[in-house]
Amino acid sequence: MRHILIIGIGTGNPEHVTIQAINAMNAADAIFLPVKGADKEELAAVRRDICERYITRPDVSISEFEVPQRQTADRSYAQSVDAWHGEIARIYQELISSLPDNGSGAFLVWGDPSLYDSTIRIVERVRQVGILDFDYSVIPGITSIQALAASHKIPVNLVGKPIEITTGRRLAQDGLQAASTVVMLDGEQAFAKIDDPDAEIFWGAYLGTGDEIVRSGRLGDIAADILTLRAEARQRHGWIMDIYLLRKGQDFEE
Repeated sequence: MRHILIIGIGTGNPEHVTIQAINAMNAADAIFLPVKGADKEELAAVRRDICERYITRPDVSISEFEVPQRQTADRSYAQSVDAWHGEIARIYQELISSLPDNGSGAFLVWGDPSLYDSTIRIVERVRQVGILDFDYSVIPGITSIQALAASHKIPVNLVGKPIEITTGRRLAQDGLQAASTVVMLDGEQAFAKIDDPDAEIFWGAYLGTGDEIVRSGRLGDIAADILTLRAEARQRHGWIMDIYLLRKGQDFEE
């Protein structure tokens, strides 16, 4: 039976890759690397660098594939994501079918496969179709949440208080609810629209890499500065990956 490894590789720093992940990469017959266009060539380059550093088996093949763009016209968010996943699933099916009957292949996932990544659900979608007989394993990785907290030298939670992990789209819709709110995938910079200037923000972009940028402070004081930094960084690199923690209140505060 074919076997697929879904491997978390951290947030861009090759030193984030765990020993378990390195062993898994060397156990695979093929590594499947996503390519997302010229604007995000650096992301593919990081994955290639990780392969060059850690794969010691000479017979491991590297297969790159292009990731289709999500089409949003005349579709709801859920509809567009579902259709997009269907397109990627067809690509995954072709990649998996290229493996020998008892072969293994690996997908290298930015951060951790369990956190705002769809590789697991897309692989499961392929498996449920029933055309291919295979199983899969998941190898955890360092998340951008961990990298953000480490760079800012903070715990994510306040003592005895809850944490919410959400997206920029949901933050804009629901507002700031929890004492500590981690916000990912914020293409609309929802933090700048939060009507709570006394909240604290801990922001970071390109975490774990040589291009890392971090800022923290009272939201009302530095939101505009972060907007400027983010726009400049995106123009400079052609892409941006950022995340932030919004926090209100203090430890031991009732």
